[in-house]
Amino acid sequence: MDKEKILPVHIAIIMDGNGRWAKQRSLPKIAGHREGAKSVDDITEAAREMGIKVLTLYSFSTENWKRPKDEVTALFKLLEEYLDKKEEKLNRNDIRLSAVGKLDDLPLSTQDKLKRVMQSTGRNKGMVLNLALNYGSRAEMLEAVKKISIRVQEGSLKIEDIDDKLFSENLYTRDLPDPDLLIRTSGEYRVSNFLLWQISYAELYITEKLWPDFKKDDLKKAVSEFQKRERRFGG
Repeated sequence: MDKEKILPVHIAIIMDGNGRWAKQRSLPKIAGHREGAKSVDDITEAAREMGIKVLTLYSFSTENWKRPKDEVTALFKLLEEYLDKKEEKLNRNDIRLSAVGKLDDLPLSTQDKLKRVMQSTGRNKGMVLNLALNYGSRAEMLEAVKKISIRVQEGSLKIEDIDDKLFSENLYTRDLPDPDLLIRTSGEYRVSNFLLWQISYAELYITEKLWPDFKKDDLKKAVSEFQKRERRFGG
């Protein structure tokens, strides 16, 4: 079989294990997050080289606000540093930055940098790097239900016209294909409120490696495993 034909179009990753990576080395948590940012750069580059069209990274969930305030502040500063440092590289590699989630609740400085880099990279067509920020799938689906309900209430939409396609068009990911492959690092067997609608038929790949240790060869291994599977989509 021609492997090009079964290359995943969209890979989504739950980046887990930064804190444990740091704890194993008696380092502060932020050191784990900084090392994790290096993996983001490494995996983004690898995905682009492999011909992946969309890479979605679970960067900050709606539940992550429960973490200590200092850690949350440090995470957003780290994101802003990443955006500043990598903007030129994203453009050089023809990568468009996208973001999904309740972005209006992010720190204003983070919002500003996100908007700037998304605008700067907006015409790039090589790959989409999609960051899930302040993202929760249940909240996303509830928002979609409310949008659709308003249209029904206003009379611009009939109940019988509501289908999978319409629902998908009201999600944050409306402009993106559903993930073909979901990767989770750190060996945890759960999806953590991430893209629950979109991953209905995604292949799952769980690795024991912590996110800071997940590199190019690990992504290639995950894709190779994906290519061996027979996808039935419920059939």
